[in-house]
Amino acid sequence: MASRSADSRTGTGSSPTIDAVSLAIIEQLQEDGRRPYAAIGKAVGLSEAAVRQRVQKLLDQGVMQIVAVTDPLTVGFRRQAMVGINVEGDLDPVAEALTAMAECEYVVMTAGSFDLMVEIVCEDDDHLLDVINKRIRTLPGVRSTESFVYLKLKKQTYMWGTR
Repeated sequence: MASRSADSRTGTGSSPTIDAVSLAIIEQLQEDGRRPYAAIGKAVGLSEAAVRQRVQKLLDQGVMQIVAVTDPLTVGFRRQAMVGINVEGDLDPVAEALTAMAECEYVVMTAGSFDLMVEIVCEDDDHLLDVINKRIRTLPGVRSTESFVYLKLKKQTYMWGTR
């Protein structure tokens, strides 16, 4: 699965400037990631080639990704959890170690009760226990963890638009 650097999503670094046309292209692709560039061009007033160039630039800059979003249950991942982690010292080495774990789909530094929040997707409870107990809790700097096991996913969407 494609990944993004956290820096590209915080607004704290230098962000690429995105004009209204690029925002409209992003909205078109959020509605249908397979929409043909010609159809997008017609909707936003550009040629197919111009849309193709803009999409490639948006991808290269890390502004967006075009991926197939799956339902974890239907592809064999029956256990998901959000794990709050408290760290002693520098967060970066722990966050980097977590991003290297295939099971960690989402890693974010936070303010509040936890230093890091990590979404974990596993095959079953044994797999989840192994990831938390033998791989996360043993990382240097990890002081404590708290797990929030998902019982039922009610909503997961990537359609927030470009507001």
